[in-house]
Amino acid sequence: MKAFIALVAREVRLAWTGGGLWLPVIFYLAVATLFPFVTGPDKALLARTGGGILWIAALLATLLPIERLILPDRQSGVLDQLALRGWSDELVATAKIAGQIVAFALPLLLATIVGSALIGLPEAQLGTLLLGLALALPALSGLSVMIAALTAGLSGASALGGLLLVPITIPLLIFGAGTLAEDPGNAMQLLAATSLAITALSPFAAGAALRAGRV
Repeated sequence: MKAFIALVAREVRLAWTGGGLWLPVIFYLAVATLFPFVTGPDKALLARTGGGILWIAALLATLLPIERLILPDRQSGVLDQLALRGWSDELVATAKIAGQIVAFALPLLLATIVGSALIGLPEAQLGTLLLGLALALPALSGLSVMIAALTAGLSGASALGGLLLVPITIPLLIFGAGTLAEDPGNAMQLLAATSLAITALSPFAAGAALRAGRV
């Protein structure tokens, strides 16, 4: 257990010291800053569309740290050393996903408060947006690690990662945006169920990709 926590802490430390954290957060806030310049000072329009824009920005921000999640450890031999010490690839993937949740998801939720103020999102929607993102970000973290494992070492990994990630995240985006509608129905429950399924399956898919990369 201590070794697992140490590996998660290593992932968080690398994200915070290697620039892998700040670039996605800056990108996320940049989208929130620029969007009002596109739509103009129409508060009603910003209120209707601002939450959806922040959802899209969160999905795209997930792409930015993909190249640093797996490839550096593969090139330096860290993954091979962990395998020699008896770590399963699924457990390594789980640790990386947990580290990504702490390093990426939590700061992004804090940035959402700032971003919603920049867009002028109504306070009534802010709580719903934060809850929806909190439910979806573990799944986004799991998908980013999975796709990083699939594309590690390939040329154009970021572009390929985007092609793989965006279609998979469409259900999260649809349900997430649906929670902000005037009549959300059971969108929040569907978002939670989809996120839970993706989060649970991601370590196994990422572990299989890590094994395939060693062959």
